[in-house]
Amino acid sequence: MSPEVKAFFDTATNTVSYVVRDPNGRAAAVVDSVLDFDHASGRTDTASADAIIAYVKENDLRVEWILETHVHADHLSAAPYLQEALGGKIGIGKQITVVQDTFGKIFNEGTEFQRDGSQFDALFADGDVFHVGQMRGAVMHTPGHTPACLTYVIGDAAFVGDTLFMPDFGTARCDFPGGSSSDLYQSIQRILALPDETRVFVGHDYKAPGRDEYAWETTVGEQKALNVHIGQGRSIEEFVEMRDARDATLGMPRLILPSLQVNMRAGHMPPADENGDVMLKLPVNKL
Repeated sequence: MSPEVKAFFDTATNTVSYVVRDPNGRAAAVVDSVLDFDHASGRTDTASADAIIAYVKENDLRVEWILETHVHADHLSAAPYLQEALGGKIGIGKQITVVQDTFGKIFNEGTEFQRDGSQFDALFADGDVFHVGQMRGAVMHTPGHTPACLTYVIGDAAFVGDTLFMPDFGTARCDFPGGSSSDLYQSIQRILALPDETRVFVGHDYKAPGRDEYAWETTVGEQKALNVHIGQGRSIEEFVEMRDARDATLGMPRLILPSLQVNMRAGHMPPADENGDVMLKLPVNKL
C-alpha cells in the first residue's frame, strides 16, 4: 500500500513534519511535529502545528498516531498540542528511557522526573507493528544519531527522522550523548536493505550546495547510489572516520537545550514553579 504523504516544512528549524494518510480511508498519522519557539524571548507559537490541524480538519482525517522518530535536539515537539486538538496516541522508541536518564542528569531534573517513558502513550521496540487505518506500519530501531532513533515504515514509505538526509547532503551527526557513528552505519544498512523503490522521507533539509530548492523525498535506490556519505558501498571504516571527523567541527544546534528538556517529556513543558511560571534550564559547559 502506498500512503498519501503531505509534508510541512518549517524554515526556522529546517524540519519536515508529515501527515501520512491511508489512501482508502480517513485514518492518518503525524510524524515529527514542530512547536515554534523563539529562543531570544522564550515565547512559543503554534503556527506550524496549526497548519497541520487545518489540513487534517479540511480533509476530514482521523489522527490515530502522533509519532516521534527520536528526541529532537533542534526543535520542540508539538505532540501534546496536536493530541489535544486531534486525538491520537503519542509514540516513540522504547530506548527513550536511556535518553531520559542521560538528560535527566544533565538538567538535574531530580526524582520527580520519570525516566520510564511514561510521558508517552506507546513505546516501540524493533520489529513492532502498528496500523494507520488499513496500512501496516513496521518499526525499525535505527540508533546512531541518538540511542532511541526509529524509522517508521508505513506501506512503501520510510520515515527516517535524522538518520539519513537527502543524498546530496548525507547522514546524521553522531556526537550527541549516546550517539555512535558505527551504530549509525549499521542502522543505515538496514534502511538500505528495503526495496529500492521504497520512498524515503527525511526529517530535515538544508539545501546542499548547488541545489536551489528544499527537498525531503527520495528513494532507497537513490540513497544507495548517490548518498555522499554512505552511498556506493562505502565501508564502515571509511564512514566512521569521515563521520567522526566531520562531527568534531560542528557546533551544537541553536535550540538543543530547550528542545531536549521539552521533547524528553513528550512535548510537555517542565512543571511550573511556585509562582506558576515555566522555566527552562541553561546548563553551563555540559554539552
